[in-house]
Amino acid sequence: MATVVFARHAMTAQERLRDAGWIAFVALILGIPLIGFTTVDVGGKLAVQTRFGLLAVAVAVVFAGRLLLRWLLDMRANAQRARAQAAQTAPTAPSAQAAASAPTHAGGGARRVIYWLGWLALGLAVALPLAFSDNRYVVDTATTVLIYVMLGWGLNVVVGLAGLLDLGYVAFYAVGAYSYALLSTQFGWSFWAALPVSGLLAAAFGILLGYPILRLRGDYLAIVTLGFGEIIRIVLLNWTSFSGGPNGIASIPRPSFFGLNFAARAPEGQHTFASFFGLEFSAMHRLIFLYYLILALALLTHVFIARLRRLPVGRAWEALREDEIACQAMGMNTTNIKLSAFAIGAMLGGFAGVFFAARQGFISPESFVFTESAIILAIVVLGGMGSQMGVVLAATLLVLIPELGRNFSEYRMLLFGLAMVLIMVWKPGGLLAHREPTLRLHKEGAR
Repeated sequence: MATVVFARHAMTAQERLRDAGWIAFVALILGIPLIGFTTVDVGGKLAVQTRFGLLAVAVAVVFAGRLLLRWLLDMRANAQRARAQAAQTAPTAPSAQAAASAPTHAGGGARRVIYWLGWLALGLAVALPLAFSDNRYVVDTATTVLIYVMLGWGLNVVVGLAGLLDLGYVAFYAVGAYSYALLSTQFGWSFWAALPVSGLLAAAFGILLGYPILRLRGDYLAIVTLGFGEIIRIVLLNWTSFSGGPNGIASIPRPSFFGLNFAARAPEGQHTFASFFGLEFSAMHRLIFLYYLILALALLTHVFIARLRRLPVGRAWEALREDEIACQAMGMNTTNIKLSAFAIGAMLGGFAGVFFAARQGFISPESFVFTESAIILAIVVLGGMGSQMGVVLAATLLVLIPELGRNFSEYRMLLFGLAMVLIMVWKPGGLLAHREPTLRLHKEGAR
């Protein structure tokens, strides 16, 4: 006899009002110091000014929003209950056939949408510098988005595919950046020569981190990786003779276009990018070149990860994510699987760090604080762990929301946090959640 699990009981109107009232009361308590009082400059002295009207509006908005949210949840619960009752009363065979075929068609349709959405995003990314060739702010912001996309894809290997929680990913970002900075300033290496070496050094640090903590899982693994990230930052901050300490490393060479730099004037007997192509000098040339460079690196990262997911190592990551004990029972070497995930994820983070150092021309330990690791992890989680396109969408949102909130001054981070909370309430699995296996033994629709 088939069993049907019904949705939770929907709240009555009185229960919804009581629930919204409690939430509004909490908002009132928290809003009194945040919104109700502010300091103003009066004759060179600070005076306290009340804003109880604004506080009342904020509490009313919270009350109404909670009411609306509870009503939407109850509507969904009633719809689920109705579908469950209909499935219970319908004939058995057709229901089973429909239930077996519906997820397949729905999953295939979702994958097709994501596929075309990815091509649309690629077209927009390629055309963006052409459409905003005179807008430095837009090109620079888009470059930052692509850096976080590349970092998100690197961490997605560790967290989204292998299921290993890493809170110190910024350490590999820093290793890549400082490797290129030291190789270029101390030994005269070019960007293209230092790029693979810095990536390999970051991968070595990934193995160095991964090997001692293979027995740890869950929160314990997260705590150790967090400590590793802080160790790297503190070493860079205090080892002044090696890393420059808090002063950082300046005058880092920027990448060239096949030997052509983007300066206004070139040394005698040489050409700049503008003079070689007969163009008028513009500072936008370098910005557009850096944008297309990080776009190319990000696309190579995407192709590399997509290929790995179809190889045995990628399938091993997904198996480890789902059930490590079952992997061990099948004779899989979980030690090598974890180390490969840490090494490849760290290498991709190192590549992003090399580009960051070349783009900025100056780095310091303050660029690699824990907040960066938290943002990268938020990109992976909000986008949907294991989803490549979800990382792109989440990185775009998490970079643009603070930029769009600059006009709100002190409420900027409050809006940022509110947006993250709303995303996780409405889409707890991520914006484009994807936990299906990359490869299947049978074709879709086949029994």
